[in-house]
Amino acid sequence: MSEIDLIRNLSVIAHIDHGKSTLSDRILELTHAVDPRQMREQYLDSMDIERERGITIKAQNVRVAWKGHIIHLIDTPGHVDFGYEVSRSLAACEGVILLVDASQGIEAQTLANCYLALENDLEIVACLNKIDLPQAEPDRYAQEIETILGIPAESILRVSAKTGAGVDLLLDAVLDRIPPPKGDSSAALSALIFDSYYDQYRGVVSSIRVVQGTIATGERLRFMQTGAVHDAEEIGIKTPYPVAVDQLGPGEVGYMIAGIKDVGEARSGETVTSAQRPTSEPLSGYRDPKPMVFCGLFPVEGDEFEELRDSLEKLRLNDASVTYEPETSGALGFGFRCGFLGLLHMEIVRERLEREFDLSLIATAPSVKYRVYQTDSREGFIEIDNPSELPPTTSIARIEEPNLKMSIITPSEYTGTVMDLCQTRRGEMLKMEYLSPERLELVYRLPLSEVVIDFFDQLKSRTKGYASLDYEFDVYLPADLVKLDVMLNGEPVDAFSTIIHKAKAYDYGRKMTQKLRELIPRQLFDVPVQASVGGKIIARETIKARRKDVLAKCYGGDITRKRKLLEKQKEGKKRMKNIGRVEVPQEAFISALKLDD
Repeated sequence: MSEIDLIRNLSVIAHIDHGKSTLSDRILELTHAVDPRQMREQYLDSMDIERERGITIKAQNVRVAWKGHIIHLIDTPGHVDFGYEVSRSLAACEGVILLVDASQGIEAQTLANCYLALENDLEIVACLNKIDLPQAEPDRYAQEIETILGIPAESILRVSAKTGAGVDLLLDAVLDRIPPPKGDSSAALSALIFDSYYDQYRGVVSSIRVVQGTIATGERLRFMQTGAVHDAEEIGIKTPYPVAVDQLGPGEVGYMIAGIKDVGEARSGETVTSAQRPTSEPLSGYRDPKPMVFCGLFPVEGDEFEELRDSLEKLRLNDASVTYEPETSGALGFGFRCGFLGLLHMEIVRERLEREFDLSLIATAPSVKYRVYQTDSREGFIEIDNPSELPPTTSIARIEEPNLKMSIITPSEYTGTVMDLCQTRRGEMLKMEYLSPERLELVYRLPLSEVVIDFFDQLKSRTKGYASLDYEFDVYLPADLVKLDVMLNGEPVDAFSTIIHKAKAYDYGRKMTQKLRELIPRQLFDVPVQASVGGKIIARETIKARRKDVLAKCYGGDITRKRKLLEKQKEGKKRMKNIGRVEVPQEAFISALKLDD
């Protein structure tokens, strides 16, 4: 048996909170990869945010030994926003462990990841987790997996990642069912970079999977997409501690440090080959992840703008899916317009910027990218993700908005409430299918702008947390959209502008004006807060002026004297209103733009 026949490369895929990281912990314990004194929960999760929220954000790989074989295990995220991490991990594998919670059954994200594995022609080892729970129903859900995915119920393993029961049998099944990688050590080198992160002392550290040939320390390497040439300073494996080795052969997974300071030269999906004896064809990489949700990030202190720029550059080395470009706001000053893969991704990035780089940030309301067709333009459309860039209403022929194809799996008793939620968000039903008598799958087409605010929270609250969803971009469709401006004392405040469906503009305008009336402190003059669409006022509230009692010094006497004093005060207020500016405190911006309200 050759060395390559003793290697198994696999990913763990599952829905969020089905026990991937716990299973990885048990495998590390069982294979004695980690000293028991140093073992901790979620061992492979390296960020504090991952531990606090109990979710995996970055895919992590580790090499363990089991019964004379080498297993390369990649722990992947389960949340839909981080699906691109999963697709990258699968390209480095020959098989997957499909993990399903024995108390909840198959979920939307599990299905999506499973179909991704089937597209990549990977071997699937299905496994029911949490069999130690009193509410676990492994037989029922094994039957459900057989019905939906066609995997025979008797071949589905039963484990408890918490207690470790059945994990040894799962590793045996991995050796039996997942094929070894193919590759020729004498061929020209081709290796795939499937992840990178930035180390401030050593530069870019890349996770690589060698497909053909061997890669050795000190070898001169060519990066095929960028054409850059670097020397391999260190080649190593993660056990999970980094261990330097002389070389990696075909089928092996490890890391590479080549003194690269610019992560753009070691992007995920890059093919690495030898500079002396290059391969002719690059490996098929990945599609670049496209941002779906946009928002402005502004420093609370204006002089932190340069720090924010540096922080975004460093963060982008770890997370190449974030996009950003400078933006100026009359109300908030200088900042950046940032693009994210989803709402959770946006929340995580903002939290990482504040924690890791010690910044205080204001995020504007999330928006999406619209296509605007103009009446006087024959060049097609312009793309807009910032309401302030929208052309005047008179020059717009039509606006198209992005729509998602969304798959929701829910217990059948919540069907009505889920359908009601989707329809109030302008959804169109495409499919309804019962997976079992108790559970069904609903497929809807929904505008992305209706999903980005609180759709997921609403879905969870309406189904008591039992529904799960997965989505993918579907198509751009025309919609009756308008730009809503919020004006203070007649001046539009660009931070509060938004693009919204005409039918919902009145409600949104009314809520926003009421909210601002409570948040903005009273001035020395009346301040009108107005919401307008195309120059027409659709809602108004007034912040009443602070009043000085000018009549306090009048003890009785003629009414004309009092009237004279009041008229003088009225004139002063009028003059002040013409020249006065309304100062909006930062707290008001933060509260008014809060996503959860």
